[in-house]
Amino acid sequence: MDKLGLNLGYLFVQIFNFLIIFVVLKKWVYGPILTMLDKRRETIAQGMEDARVAAEARANAEEEAAKIKAEAQAEASKIVSEATERAQAAGKDIKAAAEAEAAKAKDKALADVEAERNQMLGDLRGQVAALAIAGAQKLVGEALDEKRQHALLNDFFAGVKSGKVVVLDGADFKGDAAEVTSALPLTDAEQDSVKKDVLAKVGAQAVSFRVDPAILGGLVIKVGDKVVDGSVAGKLEGLRQNMR
Repeated sequence: MDKLGLNLGYLFVQIFNFLIIFVVLKKWVYGPILTMLDKRRETIAQGMEDARVAAEARANAEEEAAKIKAEAQAEASKIVSEATERAQAAGKDIKAAAEAEAAKAKDKALADVEAERNQMLGDLRGQVAALAIAGAQKLVGEALDEKRQHALLNDFFAGVKSGKVVVLDGADFKGDAAEVTSALPLTDAEQDSVKKDVLAKVGAQAVSFRVDPAILGGLVIKVGDKVVDGSVAGKLEGLRQNMR
């Protein structure tokens, strides 16, 4: 070793010193530094993982919030739509009820007017009958007994002769319902007589009565679209047409 210029003792001392320094550095310097770096790396990795989890949780939360918001908006729209529909339905019901009530009041008013008019016409019937009988007595030149007066009134007002509706003689038509129009309100007995004859000859299931002073006397019977005119006004119109 001397030939190489090396001092073996000094070399061993240097090696020993290096080993001591290496051991010291490794144990008290490099070891703690490496441990610190490992912990730092783990901390960073954990932080990154926590950040990833937080970001994922945030994304999920935002998605859930958006879903909840959409559901809330849909539910709100549904509630508003249902409320609007209920309000519209209620409005229609109120309108329909008001219209029905108005129609009912109108029908009642018309019925009251019709009843009052018929009552007035019924009250006039006696006066008209007296005038008609007086005129008939002047024409025949003699007084008419009560039976002949009654027959004359039935023939003129009710269009009934010998218990039969004159205008239906020879009539050939059928129907489910008949409407009978007279110039003045018929008495209950006259209505029964007319209804009985109409039901028998026309086969109608129902007979209604109305008053129209314009026909002057006699009856107008309507069954479906067919009309039999036995009124005084109709006879006068026929006479006027024939005289042209």
